[in-house]
Order: sequence, then C-alpha cells, then structure tokens
Amino acid sequence: MKLILAILAADAVEPLSRALVDAQFSVTQISSMGGFLRRGSTTLVIGVEEAQVQRALTVMREVCNPLSKSDGHAATIFVLNANQFVQI
Repeated sequence: MKLILAILAADAVEPLSRALVDAQFSVTQISSMGGFLRRGSTTLVIGVEEAQVQRALTVMREVCNPLSKSDGHAATIFVLNANQFVQI
C-alpha cells in the first residue's frame, strides 16, 4: 500500500481532484500552508495499491504540466509506504 501526498497550487486543485476521482481514485483534500512566503495551498491525500502508483502519477502529470508556470510548479508529490490501512 502507498500513500501519495500532492501539495498543489490553487489553480491545480479542482482539475486534479476531478481527474483523479474520474480515474476511480479516492481523494481527500486538506488545506495546508507552507513555503518561504507561507502561502496557502491544498494537499491531496490518495491511498493506492502499489500497482496503481504509476497510473495515479500519470494522471497528475497530465493535469499539472499545463498548469505549471515558468516561475513555479503546479504540484509537489510524495509517494510514501503505508504499512497499514484501517477503516473504522
């Protein structure tokens, strides 16, 4: 199991969330703040099986690349190991 954290610029949140849900991924949005200027952003949390990681990253690249600007990027993405997944 993998946990994908995607920290997004404001203009990438809606299109990427929609594309991931359309591709059958469950997505949780968390408001976040960070960076040198403490700008507001949104972090998407996506739990996937290891075999789905590349598919999820492909969706993210397709959506975020056109949104990236010369002075920045649309997303910072972390893929982490998730040792356990529990729903109660």
